[in-house]
Amino acid sequence: MIKIMADSTCDLSNEVLEKYDISTAPLKINIDGNSYKDKVEIDPETFFRMLEDLSDFPTTGAPSPAEYLSIMEEAVESGHTHILCICMSSGTSGSYQSAELAKDYFYEEHPTSPVHIQIIDSKCMSHGSGWLLLKSALLRERGASFEEIVGFNEQYKTNVKHFLSVDDLNHLIKSGRISNASAMVGKLLMLKPVMTMKDGKGAVVAKERGRKKVLKHYVEEFKKRYDPEQTEFVIIGYTTDASVAESLKVKMQEETDFAGEIFVMQMGVAVGTHVGPGGISMFFMEK
Repeated sequence: MIKIMADSTCDLSNEVLEKYDISTAPLKINIDGNSYKDKVEIDPETFFRMLEDLSDFPTTGAPSPAEYLSIMEEAVESGHTHILCICMSSGTSGSYQSAELAKDYFYEEHPTSPVHIQIIDSKCMSHGSGWLLLKSALLRERGASFEEIVGFNEQYKTNVKHFLSVDDLNHLIKSGRISNASAMVGKLLMLKPVMTMKDGKGAVVAKERGRKKVLKHYVEEFKKRYDPEQTEFVIIGYTTDASVAESLKVKMQEETDFAGEIFVMQMGVAVGTHVGPGGISMFFMEK
């Protein structure tokens, strides 16, 4: 039996997590002296209501090795012989390193255990690692071996295309995800940055004037870039405005030849801390 696990930044919906038995170790959100577990002790709606009145910018912390270790031990107790953990990019968080420590602790406590544990540095953020997790769950469902699922992730993880745009650049500035210079140019020209992942870190790849042009950019780039063999589904993410995400889904259905499933899912608190209100994202496998 294969267990699939991750950290909470994968941002998969509770419905998908439950359907495919994917467990997540929560990141910590530090707000005005209090610490909350992402999606366990605080949800996105509550967080964004609080955000307007906060005196200090919230910070995030990686899950502890103990959080990962608990999931691993529960998986073994329930009969799993293989554990696959897919973490957010090591270039943006300590989640991957924490999971590796948990793996080491597991084998120290169970030196003769025959259980196979593989930790993947996804090089992705948010629904990017979520895309790999859902694909892995589908491969497991179809009877793929543990080695085949691990091999798929290692081969294709850098092909998961990320697009992210925001309404307010201040959150990206404060969290260090975008430079002040790039942000000021965007503000002065009233441009919205379009970001992607490069070498495991966020990078601005375009600037568009207005939300409609951002969505058009997503669709046009998708048509040029997507791998029709590997992209059996697309994930659209949002922080606060589900209607914009639904509009992008309709636009994809009307203006592209993509016939697979398009999921719309909200980003979690950990990702939302850096993205802020008005974030809209899209994820698929590129050629």
